[in-house]
Amino acid sequence: QVQLVESGGGLVQAGGSLRLSCAASGRTFGNYAMDWFRQAPGKEREFVAAISSSGLRRYYADSVKGRFTISRDNTKNTVYLQMNSLKPEDTAVYICAAAQSINNYVRGVDGMDYWGKGTLVTVSS
Repeated sequence: QVQLVESGGGLVQAGGSLRLSCAASGRTFGNYAMDWFRQAPGKEREFVAAISSSGLRRYYADSVKGRFTISRDNTKNTVYLQMNSLKPEDTAVYICAAAQSINNYVRGVDGMDYWGKGTLVTVSS
């Protein structure tokens, strides 16, 4: 069992930056690939970024590539999402997830094993 708790959301102006954190419980954090998803009001949950258990492989949605960076610290059981050059369309609840394989990100929400509750990011224009 893995429990995930996100933090770091808030209100930011367009062009600004935020760093989200996702703290995981349990001793097996290092065995899981970690993903970030987001869900805007009235929209489906969508994939944002994924990182392998070792941190060596990373994948991003086209909409955030070049602006967002996913990283992890296995000694702290934490995954991060650095978000730069934020746009109003990035406004959403950001949710972290754990998956047994980095390749599961291609399956979207169906590929994840554990979910956090999310943290709200609001980007004003």
